[in-house]
Amino acid sequence: MDSVLPTVYIARHGETAWSLSGQHAGLRDIPLTGDGQRNAQRLGNALRGRVFAKVFSSPLQRALKTCQLAGFGTQVEIDRDLVEWNYGEYEGLHNEEIRAKRPGWDLFRDGCPGGESAQDVGLRAGRVLRRVRELRQDILIFSSCDFLRVFATCWLGLTPQSAQRFLLSTASLSALSYEEDLDHPAIKFWNDLHHLMHH
Repeated sequence: MDSVLPTVYIARHGETAWSLSGQHAGLRDIPLTGDGQRNAQRLGNALRGRVFAKVFSSPLQRALKTCQLAGFGTQVEIDRDLVEWNYGEYEGLHNEEIRAKRPGWDLFRDGCPGGESAQDVGLRAGRVLRRVRELRQDILIFSSCDFLRVFATCWLGLTPQSAQRFLLSTASLSALSYEEDLDHPAIKFWNDLHHLMHH
């Protein structure tokens, strides 16, 4: 066993118009804003010098472009399981608009009509998890907010609903690894934004 345990780095895409406005952006292929592009490059600075056995990205341009701007465009492999939560009929809506129609609605409990439930997203996250764990090397993943939150809960062996407690900012970097051995998955760090503070 290596003394250094494998780490999976997860990067959320840079800012988009909808991440700014708080609209649910699922499978809608929204581009990065100018700030989103600059922050994706800064994310690259935080990753500089690290070597990854594999780099995976969602096919959605906000994730893929973040990956490219961060400097991993030549290494990236597209994984369709990394797309954001499918919000179905709630695509493009704000939480307030959804709750006006459906009081008390909770994404992680209730899911989205015509889209996915937390369990559905958990199944996709579980597939990614198995592929990544088999590699037993440092990996880098670019994806979207709610998918990555669910992925983290799967990593830890928690329910997808627990993802609600993991906040994740645009252009953030997080890392999942293990404590002591591969039987004890743990969070190494979460929602790190220090690379965005140095302009």
